[in-house]
Amino acid sequence: METRVEEIAGGVYRLSTFVPAVTPDGFTFNQFLIDAQEPMLFHCGHRGFFEPIAQAVARIMPVERLRWIGFGHVEADECGAMNAWLAAAPNAQVVHGQTACDVSLNDLADRPPRALASGEVLDLGGKRMRWVDTPHVPHGWEAGVFFEEAGATLFCGDLLTHVGDPAALTEADVAGPAIAAEEMFHAMSLGSGTAAILRGLAALSPRTLALMHGSSFRGDGSAPLAALADWCGRAGRRPG
Repeated sequence: METRVEEIAGGVYRLSTFVPAVTPDGFTFNQFLIDAQEPMLFHCGHRGFFEPIAQAVARIMPVERLRWIGFGHVEADECGAMNAWLAAAPNAQVVHGQTACDVSLNDLADRPPRALASGEVLDLGGKRMRWVDTPHVPHGWEAGVFFEEAGATLFCGDLLTHVGDPAALTEADVAGPAIAAEEMFHAMSLGSGTAAILRGLAALSPRTLALMHGSSFRGDGSAPLAALADWCGRAGRRPG
């Protein structure tokens, strides 16, 4: 198992592990290292992925330098290795929204997590990570995203997931492949507020979309989010 490293924005590194057995076209599991005075890892990966991902981080900086560990929601591929990272980086702390801390992470994490209110900014020193609650989008009551204000990078978690092993960074369409994947997986919670939450993220005008599964996107990041919102609005009205 190989974890590849690509810088997708200034000081933002994509750590990507391709698993060919997931879907006929395979599937990427991506983490993101934000290099700053207080470095942050967004997504922990599965417990079984810890070693190759830690080796990838070590190619950029010592693992023990990590200060913050974040993810979008409580799910194995997002936080399965959370406590392994806490053990490897003694000064690191998990950071998430208040809901996740209250319902899961205060119990699951080996050290107490830091809870953020929606809209609160975590200053990494050179990078400013704004937490945004996105309940049930794409899924999970505790779901949320980080928006790095200095570089306008949105850490999307499972939003805009697509299959295969595409390039680390693209300027091509990601909404179409994401909608095709959603029609395969049916992973999103399609509620009355789903499209509005996606349009709220589009209004941030991100220039880079850091995606957990598939290529990250560079360009007008509001356009794929708006296209996904349009599709969710239509899909949410379908009978059955």
